[in-house]
Amino acid sequence: MGQGMKKLMWIVLGVMLQAGLSGQRSREISREEYIQTYAPLAMREMARTGIPASIKLAQGCLESGNGNSRLAVVANNHFGIKCHEWDGRKIYHDDDQRNECFRVYASPYESFMDHSQFLTTRERYAFLFDLDEEDYKGWARGLQKSGYATARNYDHLLIKIIEENELYRYDEAVLNGDFDEGDWADLPAAPSSSVRASAGVAAGAAREIRMNNNIEYVRAEPGDTPESLRNELDLYKNELYRYNELEEGANLEPGQIIYLQPKRRKAARGNEFHVVEKGETLYDISQKYGVKLKHIYRYNQLVEGQEVPEGTRIYLRGKRKVPILKLEPLEDQDEGEEMQFEFDN
Repeated sequence: MGQGMKKLMWIVLGVMLQAGLSGQRSREISREEYIQTYAPLAMREMARTGIPASIKLAQGCLESGNGNSRLAVVANNHFGIKCHEWDGRKIYHDDDQRNECFRVYASPYESFMDHSQFLTTRERYAFLFDLDEEDYKGWARGLQKSGYATARNYDHLLIKIIEENELYRYDEAVLNGDFDEGDWADLPAAPSSSVRASAGVAAGAAREIRMNNNIEYVRAEPGDTPESLRNELDLYKNELYRYNELEEGANLEPGQIIYLQPKRRKAARGNEFHVVEKGETLYDISQKYGVKLKHIYRYNQLVEGQEVPEGTRIYLRGKRKVPILKLEPLEDQDEGEEMQFEFDN
């Protein structure tokens, strides 16, 4: 086939593609429609990975022009992710430079999930997961600092979208367990722990996936390590350490709860407080109820690392009114004796 004929065929295919797209997209999607469409997916991904739904939605709005950009329409690429270490289909598009390579996805859902993998598996974004889940401003600034985008005001653009559309409400719903999982029923399966675990079961690994405070978890078995569980369940790097607030190289005890998703800000309804049992640590309580340790410290007006005696009431869904530790001497303490403190249970 001559070069002239090939060129003509490419022109015809281009015209057909544009015509097809025109038929599929008779009008542009509004920002409100975009948010309503993808909010359930953003919330599910927040529950699965810890990336704030507000950030994911704001990035999607900004990077894809509310789903109307060429990359979003032709390549289902809603986050402007380029071809770094990518073996899938590709599209070339002018961005910071001419004719840059971008990833192509089979659906917008795959784009949302690949965005999660992109952020959770690259070291330069690791510090973001140490921020409070509701700190969307910190996330926005961190994304700019890490070089996600070259725009100097990238963080301000994200924050503006979040605040103008009150996207932080979706973060709060996930953190408080106030989302309706029925909204997720029609979404394609995510590469979440349950999907990965079911693949393991099919291969002969009878690992039971359980739920606590709307979080998937497993019980450690003899010989388990964070790395062996990661390999068995096909988890991302450092997920188990981050979700369970473990030091790298930590040993696991048989029967220990190991979460496969981020712990929540509050315990499930009905678990307002817990009374400390003999030998029990605040970390034990954190794992028992699926509540991040930093929130337990905050609710109970404790400093990080502080432990409390047996019988102390630990609040799990909101701040206590009276500090656990009253910095006052006991009534029967004589002057000059070593200072003692009274614990409020």
